[in-house]
Amino acid sequence: MATTTPSRGRRRAPSRMTRAAGKAAALQKPRVILALLLLLALTSVMLLDGYLRSEVGGDERVRSDASSSKVPDDVIDGGPILSFRNGEARSTSVPEKTIALTFDDGPNPTWTPQILKILEENDVPGTFFLVGSMVSRYPSIVNDLVDQGNEVGIHTFTHVDLSYQSNARIEREMDQTQLALAGAAGITTTLFRAPYSSETDAIDNYSWPVYKKLGAEGYTSVFVDTDSDDWKRPGVSKIIKWATPAENKGASVLFHDAGGERSQTVKALGTYIKKMKAKGYSFTTISGAAQQADAAEQQSDAAEQQANGGQPGSGAAPGGQQGQGQQGQGAQGGNALQAAHRTATGTTLYEGKALVAAVAVAEWTVPGLATGLAIVGVAVMGRFGMMLILARRHYRRRNRRRFSWGEPVTRPVSVIVPAYNEKECIANTLRSLAQSTHPIEIIVVDDGSTDGTKEIAEALGMPNVRVVRQENAGKPAALNNGVRHASHDIVVMMDGDTVFEADTVRQLVQPFADPGVGAVAGNAKVGNRNTIIGAWQHIEYVMGFNLDRRMYDLLRCMPTIPGAIGAFRREAVLAVGGMSEDTLAEDTDITIAMHREGWRVVYQEHAKAWTEAPGSLKQLWSQRYRWSYGTMQALWKHRKSLTDKGPSGRFGRVGMPLVVIFQIVTPVFAPLIDVFTVYSMIFIDFKASLLAWLAVLGVQLVCAAYAFRLDKEKYRYLLMMPLQQLAYRQMMYLVLIHSCITALTGGRLRWQKLKRTGEVGTPAGVG
Repeated sequence: MATTTPSRGRRRAPSRMTRAAGKAAALQKPRVILALLLLLALTSVMLLDGYLRSEVGGDERVRSDASSSKVPDDVIDGGPILSFRNGEARSTSVPEKTIALTFDDGPNPTWTPQILKILEENDVPGTFFLVGSMVSRYPSIVNDLVDQGNEVGIHTFTHVDLSYQSNARIEREMDQTQLALAGAAGITTTLFRAPYSSETDAIDNYSWPVYKKLGAEGYTSVFVDTDSDDWKRPGVSKIIKWATPAENKGASVLFHDAGGERSQTVKALGTYIKKMKAKGYSFTTISGAAQQADAAEQQSDAAEQQANGGQPGSGAAPGGQQGQGQQGQGAQGGNALQAAHRTATGTTLYEGKALVAAVAVAEWTVPGLATGLAIVGVAVMGRFGMMLILARRHYRRRNRRRFSWGEPVTRPVSVIVPAYNEKECIANTLRSLAQSTHPIEIIVVDDGSTDGTKEIAEALGMPNVRVVRQENAGKPAALNNGVRHASHDIVVMMDGDTVFEADTVRQLVQPFADPGVGAVAGNAKVGNRNTIIGAWQHIEYVMGFNLDRRMYDLLRCMPTIPGAIGAFRREAVLAVGGMSEDTLAEDTDITIAMHREGWRVVYQEHAKAWTEAPGSLKQLWSQRYRWSYGTMQALWKHRKSLTDKGPSGRFGRVGMPLVVIFQIVTPVFAPLIDVFTVYSMIFIDFKASLLAWLAVLGVQLVCAAYAFRLDKEKYRYLLMMPLQQLAYRQMMYLVLIHSCITALTGGRLRWQKLKRTGEVGTPAGVG
């Protein structure tokens, strides 16, 4: 058996369209990834901002009235400075007539700077126990605070009761605050004060293990001798009275520089310092108080040794001396009042700066987005209101008994049907045209079909049908070819998968009785609406497209004549250069071009066409991606319409801003609204957020119901609207974002053929 080997001819070089398609396909995946990364970045920024404000991961539980049976008595009855040396708890008291001013919950941009000014004026240091989230939000205040000679300690990152938290959460609270301090002031600290703590006798069996754990890690826990209770805002005199130690005792005194309105604290502080100085008190930091106590203890030990016949300074130094000496190592600038500070270096320093930078981004981004989204929300609600008012006016004007476009248009028109591989649909399309009550010639332009579309059209044997064959060149070229072959001055353009009603053409051409009308947009209907995807598109067509067109018609700035059903004056089409191949939205392109030539473009609601909408999410994405990107191309192409004068500039002055704002800008921001809504439901107020979402849905349902009423559609499809808002709407937004990224990165798309089923037949029976 002989075999033949095919000859090896030269490989045919890929065409320009093939190369462009390959390049576009290669760029799509990175653009999708970029869009997802942007969404992920936004979500991360929101979560960070929520974490800083204790909306994410916040825990407001505060333990009280717990037993302290496991806490050593010498700790409960000891001083306010608790450290651990070699696993042994050691309490230190503030020396007599010495005050360590401590401030909790800061920094605060309003109150902390005022308190710092008072301390500086009175030459008094303070110890500030800072909340890490606040440090990361106001790093400059912390840096000023440290530079002024004050000491800082940790007050956790999110101000939670650590006795309720896991070991991992405790470590995270401490580490994140250290990073915030490193990023803000280039330091870390060994001082710690637990939120909601007070005096040492409040230590219980749940918090004691936390103090021991942190003590083993080198932290010194600080408590209170005297509490001003300034957070109660009892008045300046009572704050001063409650902050005054009894009987010349030394004290760790608690004030607050944040966590509420602190004007009374600010007023009381200066007076309090002067009063205590007059009584002979000195002021220091927690580290300063600890060093003074250690020095006094060393002197006492030395005196005792001398009394017992020993040599001063002989023998092992007390643990407190050694420990305090270790604490002072690495202290910033060697300042004894800041002995708890350590200079941040290496990874800690850079991670801290990264945290502060990320928080700065979140601090600007989230409020900015919230403001922007509020503006968008108001604009969208305003648009809904405008749509309802103008749509009602349009309906009443066009359906008045005496309304007329002029003398009835009865002359024949040409119907152009571009077709590329439409074997499933072309027969139904042509049969529907054969029922037309208006005289027509039908021109089928076969754009290089390979599935027998041309043969099917010819086999129908319709006398008023001409089939024009061309090499595959795309839809705009096919339409232009049809216009060149048209015999009449009015041309109707439709898609090869669209079905007309018998009266559609007659209704569509009546506006041409007005000599100023250059083009007419018909009423496109979804024929395959009995699936979920079809029903969603049906709602979109009735509410989004046709309600919009009523509004744009009255404003005389119709942006798009649908490819499924539109009619044009042939002279107007030729005057603007025909269907352009510059964009993927040739229908939008030519509509804007007609406006700029001074023609009026109107909407004829009674001219109905039934089209086959995409039947799968993949096809829907492909179609809407092309529409969105093509619309952007057309708007950019005609950007000079913004400066056009006279009637030709009406679209630029009115239509283009409306399209840009409501078809590009607001949909791009819409996913952010959804993200904010979900965020609010989970982390802030579920009930209020849900009610707000339902209110917006209610407004949309009202608009949709009114649109269905105007188009005499059945309301049962509106039952799909809540699900449409949860799934379909988000997909459309992602498509638009994808298109925006494609436009910004300079990508190009080719015209895409959708898979058809031919299920849209005669319009009768569509329910």
